[in-house]
Amino acid sequence: MIDAYEDPGRPDCRGGGRYLWWLVTRQPGRSLAGALLGSTWMVLLAAAPYLLSRAIDEGLEPGDFPALARWTAVLFAVGAFNAWLSIMRHRTMTRVRMDANFRTVKVVVGQAIRLGAALSRRAGAGEVVTIGVGDVLTISQSLTVVGPGVGAVVSYLVVAALLMSVSVPIAVVVLLGMPLLGVLVGPLLARLQGAETDYRERQGILTARIGDLAGGLRVLNGLGGKGLFADAFHRDSQRLLAQGYRVGAVTSWVQALGMGLPTVFLGVVTWLAARLAAQGDITVGELVSVYGYVAVLVGPVAFLVECGYQLSRGVVAARRVVRFLRLEPMEDTGTRPAPATPAVLHDPESGVRIQPGHLTALAAAAPADATTVIDRLGRYTPSTATWGDVPLSDIPLHQIRKRILVAEHEADLFAGPLRDLISGQGTPDDDDITRAIHTAVAEDIVQSLPDGLNSTIDAQGRNLSGGQRQRVRLLRTLLADPEILLAIEPTSALDAHTEARVAERLQEARSGRTTVVTSTSPLVLNRADTVYYLVDGKVAATGTHQELLAEDPGYRALVARDENAEELLS
Repeated sequence: MIDAYEDPGRPDCRGGGRYLWWLVTRQPGRSLAGALLGSTWMVLLAAAPYLLSRAIDEGLEPGDFPALARWTAVLFAVGAFNAWLSIMRHRTMTRVRMDANFRTVKVVVGQAIRLGAALSRRAGAGEVVTIGVGDVLTISQSLTVVGPGVGAVVSYLVVAALLMSVSVPIAVVVLLGMPLLGVLVGPLLARLQGAETDYRERQGILTARIGDLAGGLRVLNGLGGKGLFADAFHRDSQRLLAQGYRVGAVTSWVQALGMGLPTVFLGVVTWLAARLAAQGDITVGELVSVYGYVAVLVGPVAFLVECGYQLSRGVVAARRVVRFLRLEPMEDTGTRPAPATPAVLHDPESGVRIQPGHLTALAAAAPADATTVIDRLGRYTPSTATWGDVPLSDIPLHQIRKRILVAEHEADLFAGPLRDLISGQGTPDDDDITRAIHTAVAEDIVQSLPDGLNSTIDAQGRNLSGGQRQRVRLLRTLLADPEILLAIEPTSALDAHTEARVAERLQEARSGRTTVVTSTSPLVLNRADTVYYLVDGKVAATGTHQELLAEDPGYRALVARDENAEELLS
């Protein structure tokens, strides 16, 4: 099985089926052993009726008790050996499935690391969660076809050959039975694959919405919008439930046919064999063997139907994984050096020009428009943005990341001591930390923790409130001390009084350094040297906060959402 530190290899991303085949070829010895053990186990299941027929014809019917004892002993030995084979088959296939599970987890995690900060811009949280929670397990389960699936085909052919020695008509019926099952079940599997694909897509969207609602529940509650979003989520979940019922309906038919058709098949063949025995064309022992052969076939046929069902679901899950693995991070094609001195950042698509050394604010009617501008200026998406006279796409990515920092308001917080969490890769001294804590108005956070800066913070700051988490993120950003800071909604989770103090102190702390914030809060906008009002992603007006309030009705309607805003500004 794959080691935790082993290279999982380069997956085949040309399709869902090819990805599943890649998982098989990454463990050829184990897959071959599973197929061999599964085939031998199922063939020996078919040997039991043969041995039983010999015991009847050569021992029981003529009254030859030594022959009866001999064939009975052989039957017991074969049964015991097959029980051991069943254990080894199950162990081997468990390892095959676990290897596929861990290998898929490793390639998905590796891809997430490779995408880095671009992950959230390339794939939704719901899609990643759905892959990790459901698709990985579905893919691993589908590899059962490697063992019992292959064994079912082999045992089917062996039983058909054995029946040929008993009766050609019965053997022909058995050989024609499998294609008939494929004709009946095949369309259902195709329908199941389509329904499952649609269900998985809806599930990913709803999972992402759950995360969004959980993260913004307090804000929604404060704005009185919790009920509205709860109703929308209820409608979406009901639609997903209905889609799940459709998947379940097709699944139930597949499983019913998988169990019912082999039983009908058994009845037809047994009836034919009984007629032949009554006519004297076959012996009583052969009649028993035919019944045993067909009874044994119920297992392989059911296995084939089940494997077809699992394989269909596995292909759907593998397609989602492949789609995720095909995502590419921003390509680093830069060959020209970044400006040696502070220079203007310009986004031609929106018309935003960031003057060096200024505090600039982006206020957008649609917050996503401001975030898109930040993504272009931080070179997280392809654009024609320039830094000085140099296109950002021509500058090596490591130079941009070293000097331009995009600070997201929901950036990850890793578990560990608060000091390590806010220090990042740097080694700030106590004076730097104290100044940053003051700027982020985070004194109460440090004081409330049992061990101050040495206190352990849970992953994603789960032991902190939403406002505390946002101030910790700001604290980490301030200690990074970037030349250019592009901050997305840095105060959105703070109360008005804390927000006012953060805005004031941030302006002082970043004086003379280039800072861009996205916000519609008048407390933040009033501190900016320049405010860009964006409509449909384009600059609609430019000026100071007070100038835009006086001159632009759209801007005034956007930011005047707080009755006490003017009082707080005065």
